[in-house]
Amino acid sequence: MKETASNVSRHRLCAIVPAAGRGSRLGVDIPKVFVPILPDVTIWDAVRGKLCQVADRIILVLSPEGIKYVENNRAKFMGETFDKAEMALQVSPLGMGDAIFGAIDLWRECDDLLVVWGDQFNLSLRTLMACIELHAHSRKPALTLPVVRAKQPYVEYVFDSSGQLTHIRQSREGDVCDPGGFSDVGVFLLSGGSALSEEWSRYRAGSVAGQMTGEINFLPFLVHLSTHAKWTVNRYETHDPAEAIGINTQEDLAFARQLLQKKRLYDEE
Repeated sequence: MKETASNVSRHRLCAIVPAAGRGSRLGVDIPKVFVPILPDVTIWDAVRGKLCQVADRIILVLSPEGIKYVENNRAKFMGETFDKAEMALQVSPLGMGDAIFGAIDLWRECDDLLVVWGDQFNLSLRTLMACIELHAHSRKPALTLPVVRAKQPYVEYVFDSSGQLTHIRQSREGDVCDPGGFSDVGVFLLSGGSALSEEWSRYRAGSVAGQMTGEINFLPFLVHLSTHAKWTVNRYETHDPAEAIGINTQEDLAFARQLLQKKRLYDEE
């Protein structure tokens, strides 16, 4: 049985997909977001297919090489694949925060901004719809964050007794994550408009680049929204660890292929 988004009330929701990564760990020579999972399904197809059901606008942020790849394969990627979507350019790989807010002119007027990492092939429409509904009925401005328990989280989200987000530990920046802690699923829903852009400016005025990566990181900004800006934080817990898996290695890609093949067989029944 296929999920549907018929009960989701649309309200100028803009989705942005930072996908300027080069896929070096995956060992491919094309932009990672366009890597085929199945012969007729790329990572982008899988992500876009879910976002088209809930978002009014989709922004795909690509590197210069990614933009060139699309232009050189216009017949393949500029037809139905880019229906409802448009591209934005991230000139240099300065991190997710830079990718998102570098495209601010394209989403500045939206009511809410849905950030989705570009390798989250296993987006759950059920999770997306539940978060949108939760977000719609919460006190604004708000951050709605789907999380899942992970045996060994690569990124760990720490909440206090009142449910506010207090810390985000990142292995890539040298932090130690607790086994069984909360991980994200590559999806972040935020109140948009001036409230978001103003808080980003405040955060950037006092922030520093990542200790290990040197990047303008997006995740510490979420802690800023919770602890300094006092935004409402809605935590939605999903119980499927597979929702948290992005495609970074050949092992991840093999898992994605097996999972999508099973889902295709199930949908055809």
